[in-house]
Amino acid sequence: MKFLGSSNYVSTPDLMLAVNAAQTLKRPLLIKGEPGTGKTMLAEEVAKSLNMPLLEWHIKSTTKAQQGLYEYDAVSRLRDSQLGDERVKDIHNYIVKGVLWQAFTAEQPVALLIDEIDKADIEFPNDLLREIDRMEFYCYETKELIKARQRPLVFITSNNEKELPDAFLRRCFFHYIKFPEPQTMQDIVAVHFPDLKGELLALALKAFYEIRSLPGLKKKPSTSELLDWIKLLLAEDIPLSALQSKDDNVVLPPLLGALLKNEQDVSLFQKLLHMQSRHR
Repeated sequence: MKFLGSSNYVSTPDLMLAVNAAQTLKRPLLIKGEPGTGKTMLAEEVAKSLNMPLLEWHIKSTTKAQQGLYEYDAVSRLRDSQLGDERVKDIHNYIVKGVLWQAFTAEQPVALLIDEIDKADIEFPNDLLREIDRMEFYCYETKELIKARQRPLVFITSNNEKELPDAFLRRCFFHYIKFPEPQTMQDIVAVHFPDLKGELLALALKAFYEIRSLPGLKKKPSTSELLDWIKLLLAEDIPLSALQSKDDNVVLPPLLGALLKNEQDVSLFQKLLHMQSRHR
């Protein structure tokens, strides 16, 4: 089964090629790109398109690799033993299966999303090398080897907050999602707002890309923030005149807080407008 795109997700040809290459090689697909470029949504749409259940593991700074395999709940077992519970005789009752265990033992092939792997400790990717490579791990408490019935389709996302180890990178197929060009962005917006008037779309995209091109921005607005902004423009029925100036200069967009998320960037943008007005 090949991924040929989705009606809910605008996939470039190179992105579809990357998904299918990872599937052919039976390697995890490591996806990098700016926050808000649709890395997580890609896994969701591919799973839906290929009719696969999706298991999600959202990584935090405190996440340990062992949690993806299983955890032994010794505290509950001790408590139950003090209460004379019969469950204590079977240690399986106290094994909490992680997403990798669930993916390996699923009845049908599944898609597995390991989201924002770069949030975890630097050793986290290395701790998963063997399991991802060999598709098996050992549970010492129950003395059983957990082997994958069928290899899951693994998606791993990263926002480039930390460098990933070379040994881990070697086991992945890599794809970087470039920030969408205006034409691709227009297609993305059309998926979410099919009835959006062309003039409003053109003005919104013009303002959006002008803000993104501002040098020195601490955080450039992302695709998801553009979609939020357009949703607000429609909800508040903002007139077209608020998005353009008579002399075609940059204007202060309404509802700017949907695009710029810190005071330094707002201040920088306002200084640009001030300098622009002085040179008129």
